[in-house]
Amino acid sequence: MQDRVSGMSKVQLILGTPSDKQIKFLEAKTKHIGFGGARGGGKSWAVQDKAKRLCLNYPGIKVLIVRRTYPELMNNHIMPLQDALPRSIARYNKTEKLFKFMNGSIIKFGYCNNDKDLDQYQGAEYDVIFLDEATQLQEMWTKKIIACLRGANSFPKRIYYTCNPGGASHGYFKRLFIDKKYEAGEDPADYTFIQSLVTDNKALMAAQPDYIKQLESLPPKIREAWLYGRWDIFEGQFFEDFRDTPDIDLCHKAGVTPEEALQQRRFTHVIEPFEIPRGWNIMRSYDFGYNKPFSLGYWAIDYDGVLYRLMDVYGCTQTPDEGVKWTPDEQFKHFSEIERTHPWLKGRKIVDSVADPAIWDSSRGESIYETAYRYGIYFSPGDNERIAGWMQVHYRLQFDENGYPRMYFFSNCKAARRTLPLMMYSETHPEDLDTKLEDHCPDEIRYMCMSRPIKPITPIERKMILSDPLDQFKNKPI
Repeated sequence: MQDRVSGMSKVQLILGTPSDKQIKFLEAKTKHIGFGGARGGGKSWAVQDKAKRLCLNYPGIKVLIVRRTYPELMNNHIMPLQDALPRSIARYNKTEKLFKFMNGSIIKFGYCNNDKDLDQYQGAEYDVIFLDEATQLQEMWTKKIIACLRGANSFPKRIYYTCNPGGASHGYFKRLFIDKKYEAGEDPADYTFIQSLVTDNKALMAAQPDYIKQLESLPPKIREAWLYGRWDIFEGQFFEDFRDTPDIDLCHKAGVTPEEALQQRRFTHVIEPFEIPRGWNIMRSYDFGYNKPFSLGYWAIDYDGVLYRLMDVYGCTQTPDEGVKWTPDEQFKHFSEIERTHPWLKGRKIVDSVADPAIWDSSRGESIYETAYRYGIYFSPGDNERIAGWMQVHYRLQFDENGYPRMYFFSNCKAARRTLPLMMYSETHPEDLDTKLEDHCPDEIRYMCMSRPIKPITPIERKMILSDPLDQFKNKPI
């Protein structure tokens, strides 16, 4: 499928050849058009191609492309369009963040990572809006940006959404495009959804033939969302891959008893304590709490990079998720005493420590980090990227082909063993866990895993029975 530039000198611009699903996206005529459903479906390319075609064929129109952050815009849209558009056709204005075409059309770029970013859309008018990775935007932000879809000209106003399962507005877009449950003021005839999977993206398949294998190695629920575009899987236990005792089914397949597996440290994450070799490094991870529990974890790391959680120090009363209300001084005095006297830690250097970046806040006096420093306890700021962090936890919980994970918990780690199984998926941020739950121990585990990131391994396959509201996978193997 090719288009030519009309009305702009004699330069001919050859547009790319879209896939069948991308053609449906390009040709859709409703007011609200959703596209995607899975990772790698060619969504960003489709946005760029549609935006170019509109600007080339309709002089003077105003197009807006929005993503969550400006760096994402630059990497995914601005730089590719700079490469694709000759300066004789359109020029990019860095200050105004827009391409201006010689026929008067523009492609404006906007971002929205917080409420304040909405100020840039105040009073703005656009003929076409693209919300790329729309589920990463909050529902309220989306609705306020959509309000900019207006103008006095006769051009039919449309908004295009690329969206995958998960993200802050997962529920909103699932309701509109998957469940098709419309509220007052929403006309069903205005909505079209085009499902696109990674297998529809022939260019990606040719350039990265092992991309599907990368997606297949993800934890089951994330894999079903990102590879197969399934919207109904973010429910139930967040750490369903955590095993407090050896997995009986996997033991049976491997021809070992649960007792043998426990002895071999296979198909389980909880093992009995053992003497830590002197050559292994010792580390800490920390999440501050006062009214809520604080959580400190001590870790050992072996020569292969496997993590062993040696013990929890958890500031909780007899009531779950109720903190003991120790001041920072009381907490770090206690921690330093443990490190001087506990046989697993006495005389050993703690080579690395990570903590919630919030402990560096000194706006109300001495920061929690400065208090820790007075007691000879040092931290580095933990990487607080939540989704990437949870993926690292899942990667370490994965069993390899022989049943060995890359993270263990000593049986005395009662706080971790109790709280990890309690974590559930968030209803508003489905790729995240529910932060209203007792998540302090999981948080500092996440900081530790992010401090030593690893790549996923191919997991042991399990058949999953999942809902399929669009009948996309009916009569197809899972």
